[in-house]
Amino acid sequence: MYSPENLLKALDIRLMFLDIDGVFTDGRLIFSETHESLKQFNVLDGQGIKWLQMIGITPVVISGRSGLHVEKRLKDLGVEHIHMGVDKKIVIAENVLKHFNINWHQVASMGDDWPDLQIIIKSGFSCAPINAHKEVLTRVNYISPKRGGDGAVRDVCDLLLTAKGKYNEFLDAALGIE
Repeated sequence: MYSPENLLKALDIRLMFLDIDGVFTDGRLIFSETHESLKQFNVLDGQGIKWLQMIGITPVVISGRSGLHVEKRLKDLGVEHIHMGVDKKIVIAENVLKHFNINWHQVASMGDDWPDLQIIIKSGFSCAPINAHKEVLTRVNYISPKRGGDGAVRDVCDLLLTAKGKYNEFLDAALGIE
């Protein structure tokens, strides 16, 4: 299912940078009558994020847009490092790496458009949903067969779980097998 090359690249990952629009969501913006931006999230992605944290991979969200509903969803998933309304994502990413004392080869990233490219090209393991911009798709290690907002994040989480040897353990637990 996942190439041995990608599993090897994912083996030492300790932190994952994620965008919101086009990654956790389908990228569409819906505005309410009060001009509030609304987004849909896929529960499969949320479960994947919880499992990453259980195996010691820290999810860090860096998004160009902001929204209280987005922050609430991420906090409900236990994501502690949320950076919203960011113009220069690479600056935040560099500061996060210093904070955690982590090198780029220990970083996974998932983005879908040009503002994510600087992080993508530096990451040890980079990913994108299948519907990402073509300039992103040509620069990532792994293209999920899933679209943003349709399980792409979960697909990458499953890859990381597989690389760390935890996928079957978690599946057995879900099945009630000891």
